Amino acid sequence: MKLWLTLGAVLLAAPALAQDNALQPSPIWEDLRSSIIGVDVDPPLDAVALDLDAPPRAHDAAIVPVRLTQGAEAPPLAALTLVVDGNPAPVAAEYDFGPSLMPLDFEVRLRVDSYSDVRAIATQADGARVMAGRFVKAAGGCSAPAGKDMAAVEATMGQMRWRSTPDEAGDRAIGTLMIRHPNFSGLQRDQVTLLNIPAHFIDRLEVRQGEDLLFRMSAGISVSEDPVFRFHYNPNGQPVDVRVEDTDGNIWDESFPAERAEVNKS
Repeated sequence: MKLWLTLGAVLLAAPALAQDNALQPSPIWEDLRSSIIGVDVDPPLDAVALDLDAPPRAHDAAIVPVRLTQGAEAPPLAALTLVVDGNPAPVAAEYDFGPSLMPLDFEVRLRVDSYSDVRAIATQADGARVMAGRFVKAAGGCSAPAGKDMAAVEATMGQMRWRSTPDEAGDRAIGTLMIRHPNFSGLQRDQVTLLNIPAHFIDRLEVRQGEDLLFRMSAGISVSEDPVFRFHYNPNGQPVDVRVEDTDGNIWDESFPAERAEVNKS
């Protein structure tokens, strides 16, 4: 119970913050834009079609909460790319979304390595693009020490927790998925040996309910340790199946029964 209260507090903090941290001019993004999205002009900003909430100043640069939302009548999204301009590997994650997640309300925690714009570029179902973002004051997130020692990492890696509860309106569900994984960035040091820890992170994640895709993620080093994903979705009564792959070739599969509000797989 304490774990879920902690996760809820971290994730729910983002939308309550005063959002005066608009995107700032970014020479880094000017250089990256064409290689990441293939065009030389920014997609339009439209907070109804897509909005991004993030704290103006991060409490912890290694676990910065980011929430992506749409208005109720917004065009559905097919894919989305999360970018942290100032990170060593700026593309944090790329997502494909299933229809059950529309309109989007999706949260993830990222590492932010320096004062930077955090932006999302989404592709709508008709191929049009839209962008959203915030400027986040944070530093050192990609090299911050891991939260557990190596023995604890080995003992818990790949464990998952899943919870599904009705949303406030009662017509959708809120799913929370936590995965135990250090997501080593390659920029951290072992606190005992002081040697560099090789990069080792989740690079593929797929979440389905039955045959229907909820979301698919391809990620880099910027997703936080022990990643947590919180999202609204339309339940179809089928089990929720999760497949996780990491850069060391490990694969974990779990299936969570649909009829239970909370399942602990540890």
